[in-house]
Amino acid sequence: MKLMFVSLGCDKNLVDTEIMMGLLAKRNITFTDDETEAEIIVVNTCCFINDAKEESVNTILDMAELKKSGSCKVLIVAGCMAERYRQEIIDEIPEVDAVLGTASYDKIDEVLSNALSGHGTNIFEDLSRLPDNTTKRLVTTGGHYAYLKIAEGCDKCCTYCIIPKIRGRYRSYPMEELLSQARELVEGGVKELLLVAQETTLYGKDLYGEKSLHKLIRELCKIDGLVWIRILYCYPEEIDDELIEVIKSEPKVCHYLDMPIQHANDDVLRRMGRRTNQKELRSIIEKLRREIPDIALRTSLIAGFPGETPDAHEEMLDFVDEMEFDRLGVFAYSAEEDTPAYSFKDQVEEETKQEWRDEIMELQQEVSMDKSQERIGKTYQVMIEGKVSDENAYVGRTYMDAPNVDGYIFVNTEEELMTGDFVPVKVTGALEYDLIGEIDYESAK
Repeated sequence: MKLMFVSLGCDKNLVDTEIMMGLLAKRNITFTDDETEAEIIVVNTCCFINDAKEESVNTILDMAELKKSGSCKVLIVAGCMAERYRQEIIDEIPEVDAVLGTASYDKIDEVLSNALSGHGTNIFEDLSRLPDNTTKRLVTTGGHYAYLKIAEGCDKCCTYCIIPKIRGRYRSYPMEELLSQARELVEGGVKELLLVAQETTLYGKDLYGEKSLHKLIRELCKIDGLVWIRILYCYPEEIDDELIEVIKSEPKVCHYLDMPIQHANDDVLRRMGRRTNQKELRSIIEKLRREIPDIALRTSLIAGFPGETPDAHEEMLDFVDEMEFDRLGVFAYSAEEDTPAYSFKDQVEEETKQEWRDEIMELQQEVSMDKSQERIGKTYQVMIEGKVSDENAYVGRTYMDAPNVDGYIFVNTEEELMTGDFVPVKVTGALEYDLIGEIDYESAK
């Protein structure tokens, strides 16, 4: 039978999808990306913010139409929306044959068997359960990079976030399982591992009694064939000296850190339930740049949180202008039911939220352009992502660029390169978020 997966939302969700694909690959199944010929469709959903919910709902409804008029015989819904709105999906979309919770994605084979036999089974394991991630994954990112999910859930309970209620408390995967998975990925051609979780910085505290991300990274660095390790989703208050030292001292670790701060105004941070203030944010940013001068810092912000005033917004603009983050993303606040912030007074008008978001992004565009200009003349190791069609040029990433969220460098060359190759590239031009360059073996000597 032909099966199609639709994976929505974040990279953590993508890992779950790849594990489900690995489990089902043992069957007599052919994977397809053509919805018109798929006989089985699995939608792995997201519901972190309203836009994600809308995308998930629309996708499920589109796939449900294929149950009526297309070749689809079985429709399964998994992921965060399945966990959060399980009963609504079961009651209101009869075309869905089975619903699978966030702690149950490793039960996909059982669910599919039941659905094919006409006995749809909905499985929602307790959120304290850690799904089995030891199955060989089917990597969908092209084979040269992959995400390594090191933990499930979150204990922070920020007032705007629904994740603890749909993913459970923080649970780290045992280090030996992660190392085994990493070796398997590298043996399959992966050259860059991106460490992900709802929060990577707390890795191991629940298992080993102390934060152990730095220990995991040092073990990963011993894997032959692995070139880059990139760390995402680090809460600023949990970044300690051990983590800084491993980034600084291990050659395979990219001098890159994704550190979501969400805001810079102390009152807004307090209302968000964040565990830092602006003084502490300044301190950790200053320390990171002092210890690792070439570090690329990415952050994310929320514009228009309940109670945020024009003065607080201006304070965030000033902070962004002064800190000059290398990479930055902004979300307009999304009021999510079942979160404390949903019932906060002083909700900000939607138009104002979007306006503030746009102002921050316009400022960041200027910051990014200035930083790009400063990189002209410098040479970087670049991972090739693919070829520009009909041109003697390739698309690549430097250590400063995580896939799908950051920029690219366009490499002009007549040399034939392969996806996953690493080449030294000298920057010759700059755009707001992307760079232009040419291969420079001389400077790399």
